[in-house]
Amino acid sequence: MDDEITPAEVRELLEADEDVRIVDIRDEESFAHGRIPGSENLPFDRLPARVTELDGADRIVAVCPHGIASVQAARLIASYEGAADARVESMAGGLEEWAEEYELEADAGPDAGLEDAPF
Repeated sequence: MDDEITPAEVRELLEADEDVRIVDIRDEESFAHGRIPGSENLPFDRLPARVTELDGADRIVAVCPHGIASVQAARLIASYEGAADARVESMAGGLEEWAEEYELEADAGPDAGLEDAPF
């Protein structure tokens, strides 16, 4: 793992259309309720089996509810041979901190309200 990155820095990367992959490690249901726009879901419990999906990425930011589990996920990703050349970071403060400043994207539908989003 290279470092931690703030939600503001992640937002800047996304707004600048940088080549970054935001990896949300929560379960599918939580991801569906609210996520960083453009992020992808690789649940932590399946990350070891799916880490190959990150082959060739230049920059990877792991995201979780509070910025704690994402540190472990970033370390796991960084240890993977296919991510050896990638910059791998964890988003400090997690989705809780992101949601204080920025909007979360949710799946459409009657149960997609963010008021009950399980961070």
